[in-house]
Amino acid sequence: MLQSEMLVRLHILEATMILDLFSLMGAYAAGSSRDTSTSIYIVAMAGAVLIYVVIHIVFFTLDPEDMDTDMLDKCREVLLLLAILAASITYQAGLTPPGGFWEMDDEKHGHHAGFSILQDKYHLRYKAFFYCNAASFMASVALIILLVNPTLYKPAIECYALFVCMVGGMFGLMGAYAAGSSLHLRASIIILVLVALVFGFVVYLVLTGSHKLKRKEPAGQGEPQGGHVTDDAAKDQNQPGQGVQGHHVADNAAKDQIQPAQGVQGDHVADHAAMHQKQPAEGNHVADNNKAIYLMLLGILSASVTYLTGLKPPGGLWRDDNNGHSAGSPVLYDMHRRRYMVYFYSNSISFMASIIVIALLLLLRLLGKKSDHWSLHTVMVLDMLALLVAYAAGSARKWGTFWKVILLLL
Repeated sequence: MLQSEMLVRLHILEATMILDLFSLMGAYAAGSSRDTSTSIYIVAMAGAVLIYVVIHIVFFTLDPEDMDTDMLDKCREVLLLLAILAASITYQAGLTPPGGFWEMDDEKHGHHAGFSILQDKYHLRYKAFFYCNAASFMASVALIILLVNPTLYKPAIECYALFVCMVGGMFGLMGAYAAGSSLHLRASIIILVLVALVFGFVVYLVLTGSHKLKRKEPAGQGEPQGGHVTDDAAKDQNQPGQGVQGHHVADNAAKDQIQPAQGVQGDHVADHAAMHQKQPAEGNHVADNNKAIYLMLLGILSASVTYLTGLKPPGGLWRDDNNGHSAGSPVLYDMHRRRYMVYFYSNSISFMASIIVIALLLLLRLLGKKSDHWSLHTVMVLDMLALLVAYAAGSARKWGTFWKVILLLL
């Protein structure tokens, strides 16, 4: 179908994809909840995102600023990649929530087969996870729908409406992870406090780094050639004793009038010099964009891996409350608590660091600020190290194997 020019020209494939996305939204709303009113609220979230984007476009494009076509395409690709990531992981997490499901009816305790264990045992925690995850999913699908249509995504990207929605979706992922990854309130609070501290520290580093870059720009981006020409002209005027040079200048001016064809070469030299002045700035701009895309891809990789494994930890979950175990709790937590804590906090640090890097890159783009990215590089290195520790702790049940895995990875 993609090779059919008629289908592409008539936008039939785009219409089919939009219908597919609406069907995906309906499937999520119907499968993630057992309550009709809750399903309606979920669909309303997607409508709210679309309405917000339209209102943002209307009020913030009164004085539009045209964005470069290449930059527009790169922004679209990054946003589309992030939206696909968020939609894929939140869809799976919404249909199979953390804690699992009851396998049979229990009239004594009021449990029903197929209902979420987390919903019955920790209702408020389940609500927090459910709505944060649903908001992130619906925002991501709504963004994909908008990014399919060039008429809509061009003004939406230029006025940064899609960036705002994507940042909100990333914070929704963080809230869903904090609520669903642990059944203990203390652990969730520790995660959120850690995120707030790291986020504030990284924002401070990024803003100070961008401020230092702005200080360096005037010194490096001046016009030395133009300045030298002006100074030389001033010297020629202020030094009458150099009459020979003055006669040479006059002769050269007369030659320029007699030989106008040589003016083309002069213009060519001037244009060539101007191009050399613009090339360093353009090269730095391209390098910054490449660094941002590289960091964002690493963040997407880490976030996609750690989100689902954090909600469904290794070792599985208890299915009932027998033998002193609590249904929905991780088996590894009861059998090897220290190992589970190492895995849990390492995985959480890796996930939160990834989301923070992605959100900061979007915020920098939204605010139009420049950064040397060294602070984000540092956070990403710590992110990868935490991911390695989480893998080593979760994939083995003996400390000897744990250290062997660490040495193997290093």
